[in-house]
Amino acid sequence: MKTLTAAGVMQNNVLTVNSHASIADAARTMLRNKVSGLPVIDWEGRLVGIVTEGDLLRRSEIGTERRRSRWLELLLGPGHAAAEYTAENGRKVSEVMSDRVVAVAPEAPLAEVVALMEQHHIKRVPVLSGEKLIGIVSRADLLRALADAAAESQATIADDVQIREQIERAIDRERWSPRATIKIDVKNGIVTLGGCITDDRERTALTVLVENMPGVKKVLDELLWVEPLSGMVLEPSAREAAEKSG
Repeated sequence: MKTLTAAGVMQNNVLTVNSHASIADAARTMLRNKVSGLPVIDWEGRLVGIVTEGDLLRRSEIGTERRRSRWLELLLGPGHAAAEYTAENGRKVSEVMSDRVVAVAPEAPLAEVVALMEQHHIKRVPVLSGEKLIGIVSRADLLRALADAAAESQATIADDVQIREQIERAIDRERWSPRATIKIDVKNGIVTLGGCITDDRERTALTVLVENMPGVKKVLDELLWVEPLSGMVLEPSAREAAEKSG
């Protein structure tokens, strides 16, 4: 499987807004182009921040300012209150944007991009070459990459021997897989899983693993679940009944 990078999935024609633009201009640009956020650049074209829909939710114009109790304002301090006032009443993008920008290089693998999205709870990651903004990766771009990869996988033709070898190699790579106790049979692209497992969650994981192999048309589940403590062999229906009674 090839390693996808930020440069391979990013949007090259990036919508931006100048830091001196009005928040009304930023809002209209987001609405017109159906995006939820914009990179902010300065007069030299350098990335200086990000402005999103979330930055424009608390605004004095629409009566959505935060209304804190007096004791909480005293606890937070005047500096915090001043920053909130600026965000709720500022007229320029530079006054409401987030200036803590999380960005990646073009060669960054998608795993790094996704990790940053999860860690910082963000929906898009700018791609920088030096200080120059050359693209942006959004969640939608990741979905497109997923759809393209799935289509490419389905288009791959493999014979039964190749399919079995691919499945065996994939199972050997997984620490959770019960490789020694399962049997794999492939006929005309239909994979039959047999043998024993000791945790029924392995059944679903094995099915998913096989379904992701190029050339697989269908998966037949003939796995038996052996309860490790009692040694009883349970079918899925019996296992579900035992769990409910327990």
